[in-house]
Amino acid sequence: MNHVHRATDPNDERRVIRPKILYVGTPVFLVATQNPDGSSNLAPASSYWALGQMLVLGLETDGQTIENLRRHPELTVNFPSGSHWEAVERLAALTARDPVPPAKADRYRHEPAKFAAAGLHAEASDLVTPPRVRECALQFEAQVRRMTPGWNDDYVLVEAEVVRVHAAAGIVAEGDHIDPRAWQPLIYSFKHYFDLGDELGWTRSSPTAPAAVSDVR
Repeated sequence: MNHVHRATDPNDERRVIRPKILYVGTPVFLVATQNPDGSSNLAPASSYWALGQMLVLGLETDGQTIENLRRHPELTVNFPSGSHWEAVERLAALTARDPVPPAKADRYRHEPAKFAAAGLHAEASDLVTPPRVRECALQFEAQVRRMTPGWNDDYVLVEAEVVRVHAAAGIVAEGDHIDPRAWQPLIYSFKHYFDLGDELGWTRSSPTAPAAVSDVR
């Protein structure tokens, strides 16, 4: 006979839900692209994953970022730390689209000078036209290799190859590794901002784990 466990602790119970978003916890990044007039657009996003030197970014269809990438397929991807969450939130209500798309009219306002509005500063890139965000300790210069429409009209999947990485000296460990103890990226989880918090452990292949313990694992 199979015995079904009946939870007595409310924290053990499971409910079937249908949340509007599924941002369990992803890094916030700021995408800089080139506007038609040669100025720079800056937009926050958090749909991201990476494999090797390739990034896959999920970007909204009706944003200026996608329009810019279709015309000029270069970008920078800049990762803010937890202390920058207010700058990110200021950007979240702005769009460079003019007029503002109807679906965004009640939540966004037109703003062409995104860097200034967020209190951030642009610095020149080496290999691509869009600038980097000076305040971000980790910055990627990238070139778009493919753009794929999503299964509906709300988003586009952008595959971009990273052609140069800039990292603040204070977060770089020996061997060109990012030291995860020295840098706290901004994390977006169900519309709230967090940093990484306390370290819990590491994988056995981590190049920045303590050597003596890493060997055991």
